[in-house]
Amino acid sequence: MALWRGSAYAGFLALAVGCVFLLEPELPGSALRSLWSSLKLGPAPQGPVSPEGRLAAAWDALIVQPVQRWRRVAVGVNACVDVVLSGVKLLQALGLSPGNGKDHTVLHSRNDLEEAFIHFMGKGAAAERFFSDKETFHDIAQVASEFPGAQHYVGGNAALIGQKFAANSDLKVLLCGPVGPKLHELLDDDVFVPPESLQEVDEFHLILEYQAGEEWGQLKAPHANRFIFSHDLSNGAMNMLEVFVSSLEEFQPDLVVLSGLHMMEGQSKELQRKRLLEVVTAISDIPTGIPVHLELASMTNKELMSSIMHQQVFPAVTSLGLNEQELLFLTQSASGPHSSVSSWNGVPDVGMVSDILFWILKEHGRSKGRASDLTRIHFHTLVYHILVTVDGHWANQLAAVAAGARVAGTQACATEAIDASRVSLRAPREFMTSHSEAGSRIVLNPGEPVVEWHREGISFHFTPVLVCKDPIRTVGLGDAISAEGLFYSEVHPHS
Repeated sequence: MALWRGSAYAGFLALAVGCVFLLEPELPGSALRSLWSSLKLGPAPQGPVSPEGRLAAAWDALIVQPVQRWRRVAVGVNACVDVVLSGVKLLQALGLSPGNGKDHTVLHSRNDLEEAFIHFMGKGAAAERFFSDKETFHDIAQVASEFPGAQHYVGGNAALIGQKFAANSDLKVLLCGPVGPKLHELLDDDVFVPPESLQEVDEFHLILEYQAGEEWGQLKAPHANRFIFSHDLSNGAMNMLEVFVSSLEEFQPDLVVLSGLHMMEGQSKELQRKRLLEVVTAISDIPTGIPVHLELASMTNKELMSSIMHQQVFPAVTSLGLNEQELLFLTQSASGPHSSVSSWNGVPDVGMVSDILFWILKEHGRSKGRASDLTRIHFHTLVYHILVTVDGHWANQLAAVAAGARVAGTQACATEAIDASRVSLRAPREFMTSHSEAGSRIVLNPGEPVVEWHREGISFHFTPVLVCKDPIRTVGLGDAISAEGLFYSEVHPHS
């Protein structure tokens, strides 16, 4: 009996220490460990006492499954094979040396490639460009593909989003895009590709990565990132759009994800205009009530971006996914808020970002006076995410934005769960929610990582990202973020 009382006493004390630990996470770890060891209860617990650990634990508590989950997701229409390798090493292998950086909207030569790569590596910014010369691209692609250490992956926003969804075994995923033999082999077995989507030759995209602090000549990269280029005609003309839409009737999805509009930059203005009208017609053929998410990607053609906004593409889709480059380019293309900003200086200002997001939904989103389906935008940048929704149309936003941010940390570090020792909290510790009106000042608390604010019937959910200190792979992070955010999102039953 005494023995039982002793072990019960120890158990209660252990429970009490556990409660202290949960309620006072700021208590110095040494104090908790000495209390624990004085009770002689074995090794002291190593709890999440760092801000990163506290934030990861808080996310885990917030991320809950939506009540109404997706069962069938259809994704299209860009797909390719990504060849990933060191940008500096490839350019050296091609006999190029570091000169002055210069942006080129279309790459016509090896020299253009070298200048554009230096331009973006110097900024630590992601970019994607079309390479116009087929023969030169083929030669570069061959060198890249056979380069020691080059890796082949599933590529293209649609294919990457499809792969991410297929990781959930209870989801059925349809992928439409130009799928060649190598890509088909790389795809998850649970991704269904209609026979009309299969082609004899793969589309290759070359992804030149660089690490934070990596040097080439006088150049030093401030952040790890990548520069992507391709000579991709199938995706450029969105050849699989009609196949995609005709497959939907039989597949009966409850969510449609569309991407690849940015690939049209290499096309003539006439073709772009014609294709955009066909995109809008195709989307309008999707039965009412099925949400359509549009994933944007890096663009340089302001006219094309302006057309995507104004030729009814934005009002035809329900949801948008985009990063800081695309957001700034979008507001510049349409003379929106803060459009005089030429580029972000370091971390994009939260107040400016939220002003632009608010403007997109106010100008192009659903409202009483406008027949638009657009009610959701998932914005992501390296150190934070914001999920913006028109009130009354979406549920489970806290979980969705937290899940999107969590996957950025796990996928970049290639870990199953957040490893607090391998990530860092780099989000601004305080910020204003707006610059164009009297916003409120937010002070970030890692223990409550999702911050919410409202503006004229639109809700904002902000969360920091735990940035991987030594990323294994940066490609496809945006697609994984958007897919994860959508997976945890729920269309409001009343919408």
